[in-house]
Amino acid sequence: MLPSLRTRLLLIFLLPTLGLFLLAGATAYVGARQLLEDELGRALAGQGAAVASQLSSERVLMLQPGDDNTRTFRNLSRTVEELRAATGARRIFVFDTAGRARLDSAGRLPIGTEVPELARDRYELSSVFRGKARASAVLFEGTDRRLYKTGYAPLFQNGQVVGAVGVDGSAAFFTPLARLTRAFVGWSLAALVVLGALALWTGESLTRPLRRLMHSAGRIASGDLRTAVPPERTREIGVLARELESMRRALESREQQLKMMLAGVAHEVRNPLGGMELFAGLLAEELAAVDSTALGDAQSHLHRLMTDLTYLNRIVEDFLSFAKDETLKPEPVEMERLAPQVQAMLAPDAALKQVAFHLDVQKTQLSADPNLLLSALVNLAKNAIQAAPVGSTVLLKGSAGAERYQWSVLNAGPPIPASVREKIFEPFYTTREKGSGLGLPLARKIARAHRGDLTLLQTPETTSFIFELPL
Repeated sequence: MLPSLRTRLLLIFLLPTLGLFLLAGATAYVGARQLLEDELGRALAGQGAAVASQLSSERVLMLQPGDDNTRTFRNLSRTVEELRAATGARRIFVFDTAGRARLDSAGRLPIGTEVPELARDRYELSSVFRGKARASAVLFEGTDRRLYKTGYAPLFQNGQVVGAVGVDGSAAFFTPLARLTRAFVGWSLAALVVLGALALWTGESLTRPLRRLMHSAGRIASGDLRTAVPPERTREIGVLARELESMRRALESREQQLKMMLAGVAHEVRNPLGGMELFAGLLAEELAAVDSTALGDAQSHLHRLMTDLTYLNRIVEDFLSFAKDETLKPEPVEMERLAPQVQAMLAPDAALKQVAFHLDVQKTQLSADPNLLLSALVNLAKNAIQAAPVGSTVLLKGSAGAERYQWSVLNAGPPIPASVREKIFEPFYTTREKGSGLGLPLARKIARAHRGDLTLLQTPETTSFIFELPL
């Protein structure tokens, strides 16, 4: 199924906007996070350098395992704790170049034990031990499930790096950054909803007049040439509407001219036909009064003349019926009473063709024009009888559905070739030697005048014409 213009406009409008929002949001988030993280790292490295300047590296290196209760250790620990409180750091720890702890404000690492955190920051520590303050490249999660970062600064003695100070600081900026991200997502979704509504409104404002044009074109294609194409306010679509209206007027004018021509031809032919039929009837009466076997050939010729006159008269009637506009005179019609009339009118045709004509009609009352409906059903049934093989059966079936009443005219004749099926409802198209080609088009015209339709349904065994009427 092809997507509608409105769906395409919605996708074209929203997908780039959504991509732009996502790209801008992701870029802003990554950039802000990296900027804040770098700033935090520089601040922590600076705090580490400040702490290192306040400590005596000689006294720190004097601390050995077991000195946890010495005055030197307590004094240094108090100094480190005061510096931690002053800087607002989470933890300050001091270690030597071998990576063994000397001081820890959190009290987790005894003197001389390895500092496990250093394993993740080997690259940064290589720079620290060369005399440069650096920050860890990664964030880690503390026991409080918050994110932290570590800054390192070298500890000097006589110009040589003998250790380093580590400062753990909270990445508190992630909380407002997360709030900012949620706000951005919320505003982005709100903007997308507004843009989506705007896209739907724009698409609807474009597709609504196009749908009106489509419906107008459908009416014209179905034969309704009287309903004018409504004008449109949009310039481009308005041009299409005006062109479609011009085409409708041209087709309507051409159809009127054709109907006038058909009606004129039929009228001109009908007058001499009436006179010929009258005089042929009088001649038949006179010949019947003469009791002579010598008149047999004359009576045979007269019978042939009367037959041809009847055929020509029927052709003229079909022309007039097709040319004139069908003005419905609806009234309640009982379907089960209409079908026997069709059967009675076509009984001679069925007997001549040796075809059985059966009825199977569901009792229903519809509002319809009984004369036009009878004419259409007679045309369909007569075609079925003519196409049915000798000795077969033609069935006229009427059944009510949920919304429509369906007449089906079925016969077991040979299937209609595809090349004929394409033209079978075209006016004046016929495969019979004596046929006007107006029976099926006239029946379809009557069906559509009743807001129904006439369609062909074929199976390998049967051919059916389905005449539908709205309930």
